[in-house]
Amino acid sequence: MGERTENVVPGDIGTTLTRLAQTIAQRHEQLPEASYTTALFTKDGDFLHKKVVEEATEVILAAAAHDHDHLRYEAGDLLYHLLVLLEREGVSLAELAGELDARM
Repeated sequence: MGERTENVVPGDIGTTLTRLAQTIAQRHEQLPEASYTTALFTKDGDFLHKKVVEEATEVILAAAAHDHDHLRYEAGDLLYHLLVLLEREGVSLAELAGELDARM
């Protein structure tokens, strides 16, 4: 578990996810050496798969403990790693939104 984020204030999830997806796409295109995101793109595919599973497990454990701040923190990690996986596989946020919209 990482350090919990302090001074979190509510934000707009659509704006935040869009901005994060754009940053991830830029890192995918440029592959800056000092970037953790670059490492996720350049290591073997199973590394990223394992990170998504690890973060999902941490979300479940935080939820089971009813630890609000820990759950928020781990959900952020899971969404970040999931967005990296979606970018690598060519699934855009717009396509994901369409999938979710079609289910409603």
